[in-house]
Amino acid sequence: MRQLLRSSVFRSICLAAFLAGAFVFWTTSSLFNFWHQTENFSYRHQLPYWTQAQATGLTSEEQSNIDIYTGANQATVNITSTVLRRGWFLEVMPSEASGSGFLIDTSGRILTNHHVIRGNAPQIEVTLSDKSRHKADVIAVDEANDLALLRIHTDRDLPSLKLGKSDHLKVGQKVLAIGNPFGLDGTLTTGVISSLGRSIRDGESFLEDLIQTDAAINPGNSGGPLLDSAGSVIGINTAIIGPGNIGIGFAMPISRAIPLLEYERTGGKAHQASHPGFRTLFLSGRIVRALNLSGEAGYLVTEVIHGSASDQAGLVGAQREVVLGNYLIPWGGDFITHIDGREATHRRVLSQVLALKHGGDSLELTIVRNEEIQKITIALQEKNARWR
Repeated sequence: MRQLLRSSVFRSICLAAFLAGAFVFWTTSSLFNFWHQTENFSYRHQLPYWTQAQATGLTSEEQSNIDIYTGANQATVNITSTVLRRGWFLEVMPSEASGSGFLIDTSGRILTNHHVIRGNAPQIEVTLSDKSRHKADVIAVDEANDLALLRIHTDRDLPSLKLGKSDHLKVGQKVLAIGNPFGLDGTLTTGVISSLGRSIRDGESFLEDLIQTDAAINPGNSGGPLLDSAGSVIGINTAIIGPGNIGIGFAMPISRAIPLLEYERTGGKAHQASHPGFRTLFLSGRIVRALNLSGEAGYLVTEVIHGSASDQAGLVGAQREVVLGNYLIPWGGDFITHIDGREATHRRVLSQVLALKHGGDSLELTIVRNEEIQKITIALQEKNARWR
């Protein structure tokens, strides 16, 4: 009995020793390390260390931007203008400029900036959204408003944009700009109208009543469309401040292009009206009251150009300056309260009225002179728009 007991104890000890040895061997072997690493690798891949977001749909504003871009991009074109210039040694060299434009009808008429195609006898090439290239002819230009009308000839109807209205725009209104900045075609930028009635000087040219926007406008965007939230053209992207976009871009209101389009439509018979020849300072209601002038707001005539239509009509400019707070106000000139019967409630009224005038039309001003209300009629002359 004792012998059996000793034998059983001995087997138990041997089994325990065998199991212990097997465990030590397994855990110290390369096979165990490989299995352990493989298991950890599999485990780590079952539990990724990033958070996967669920797919979401587009917002209504995003979908609106996409819809507008899809339609408008088809009608936005890239314009390359090549002119011949002479170098330092009088050698003839080609010089290229590029910009944007947009189709305004299915027959191939394109509206753009004049500075995009400016030069002596330029060779103009238009690239459509389908990458097809076409030679373009200049059919009318308006240098004063930096506008040009081109035409290409194709054997098919082309996509075009609808012209909106720019007379009642609001600061804060959403806008979209499409163009080819730096040669990158089909670029969309969005923003809002930052201000209205801006004036800028570029060399010898002076552009008035521009739309200011924070939608990015860069070199190459010039001539492209500025669209409202309905996809209608409300402006032509024209200029930026500084060497590159710094958040301030300017567009010519589309209403300024209407006389040029009318001029072309009538075969050159509807000649645009030149500026009447006077400069003004718009006065808001607060300043009008401080100066004891009649009306709620209006234009103070600061200068009348000698020999102009306004000079011939007897309009009077400022004679001196007066101090009002921290401002010097030109004083002594006529104060305009109404233009063609329309009350001068904001600074854009004058340019809006003039934009629809043709050569030979008259401009009726209601003025206050020496505390008396008078009416002056100015016979407008023809602008130097050109028919080609």
